[in-house]
Amino acid sequence: MTSARRSIHVVAGVIVDLRGRVLLARRGEGSDLPGLWEFPGGKREPGETPEDALVRELREELGIEAEVGPVLIEVPQEYPGKRLRLEVRRVPRWKGTPRGREGQALTWVAPEQLSRYSMPSADLPVIGALRQPDRYLVTPEPGPDLEAWWSGLDAALADGISRVQVRAPGLAQAAHDGWRALASEAVSRCRAAGAQVLLNRDIALASELGVGVHLGSEQLAAQVERPLPAALPVGASCHTLAELEAAQALGCDFAVLGPLHPTASHPGAPALGWEGFARLRERVGLPIYAIGGLGPEDVEQARRQGAQGIAAIRALWPTVGADTGTPA
Repeated sequence: MTSARRSIHVVAGVIVDLRGRVLLARRGEGSDLPGLWEFPGGKREPGETPEDALVRELREELGIEAEVGPVLIEVPQEYPGKRLRLEVRRVPRWKGTPRGREGQALTWVAPEQLSRYSMPSADLPVIGALRQPDRYLVTPEPGPDLEAWWSGLDAALADGISRVQVRAPGLAQAAHDGWRALASEAVSRCRAAGAQVLLNRDIALASELGVGVHLGSEQLAAQVERPLPAALPVGASCHTLAELEAAQALGCDFAVLGPLHPTASHPGAPALGWEGFARLRERVGLPIYAIGGLGPEDVEQARRQGAQGIAAIRALWPTVGADTGTPA
């Protein structure tokens, strides 16, 4: 049983040099998962604070005296025979020159190259936390006042939203030309603001426009391979472990998991709560947004449970849209 597995608290550091490169260490042959790369750190000993544990580990492993900064993310992860909680802290300053004092290889990696390195499952969401936004806007259904909808999108982009899912199921079903026109204009505005954009469910149009796609949970079983090339982002809505595993197998860049709390659009759907979210989080290595009754004020709590951040409609939309619940 999962509850009988031993629990380990590991603290790791994100160490960045003056060129913006991130330090990785390679696991030795005598360790679990030998040969994989990871963010340097180690196990927290009884009686130690996370800060003390990281200072000690970086001194022993790298020969540096580190200043420990804020939490970036905490990732619960299940491995055979154990449950691990990886607490990752930023290291804003240190003294000394990092070197592998235990014989481990070290390398400095540009952030955009981190995903090329084979890592343990727990370290993969850390890459997401470093490189992907902590807020994911899902647009509300456009109402009769389309100008107000455009004003809402522009205001959200001006507020710093940098990842957007364009979603208008009613328009897509009723008038394909209307959906195409709205999607094309939304893509143009998001690009002008420097924001990444994904289209809800429409793989063909996303490919045509050169943007990402966000798969509905019902699409996961029908996909046998990643629907877009690696240069274009792919996300997926998930509610179960099977759907998360399917999204991971497809090579999705991230998933959205919920509902975390009860929502108006899914009145009978069971809410996960943070405990339920963490239980599913620990079974896969994807970056995962939590969704369902959450807002920007919940980002820190989400990160403490291993989430990439939060996805939302109402809480990230400057005006009230017609659909304010959790998208499927």
